[in-house]
Amino acid sequence: MGSRKKQMAEAIKAEKKQIAFAKLNNCPTSPRKMRLVADLVRGEKIDKALNILRFSSKEASNRLEKLLLSAIANWQAKNEDEDIESAELFIKEIRVDGGSMLKRLRPAPQGRAHRIRKRSNHVTLVLGANNNTQSN
Repeated sequence: MGSRKKQMAEAIKAEKKQIAFAKLNNCPTSPRKMRLVADLVRGEKIDKALNILRFSSKEASNRLEKLLLSAIANWQAKNEDEDIESAELFIKEIRVDGGSMLKRLRPAPQGRAHRIRKRSNHVTLVLGANNNTQSN
């Protein structure tokens, strides 16, 4: 009776080994600007994604490059015996959510004040390995 539960647990564990993720919280860039860069690398293989981020002129690309390197390191920590090239890692999911906002006041004419919203974002990056399945 407990064997089916154990088999399911093993299957879930094996699936989790194939993916690795990294999060970047409270990054002081507006989510809209970060999404422009995230859309460039969504679904790409990691070596191509790293090249795209390295040569992108956007400021957000430096932060995403660092995050991608972190996710790769997390994958390596999980799968020490496997080789990165043979695993064919790709960016399975990259999500940019709005973070907290810092509200500031900017003086405006005639004694008024305009509110400035300094936005931040949270990025979640999930890597997947496709050593047996073919996608993209």
